[in-house]
Amino acid sequence: MMSVETMRSVNPKTVDRSTLVQRDSIRLEPAAAQDDRLRDFIRQIRNPYCYLDGKTVVKISFSKTDTTLEDCLEHYLRGL
Repeated sequence: MMSVETMRSVNPKTVDRSTLVQRDSIRLEPAAAQDDRLRDFIRQIRNPYCYLDGKTVVKISFSKTDTTLEDCLEHYLRGL
């Protein structure tokens, strides 16, 4: 298994697409506990930072901040 740093550092422009997993191939058991679903997702996707969605390479990164997604959405919605 790759280290987290190796997963994060994958370059979406140069990655070998054959090493990536199609997002829609992931199958999770809805009745399973959240922790079990998360573990199963990670096991199936192999690299949650870089995967395929159709023909598109998706690269995810996170900011080093204490602001949550909910905080960002609330701020955005209040500004509408």
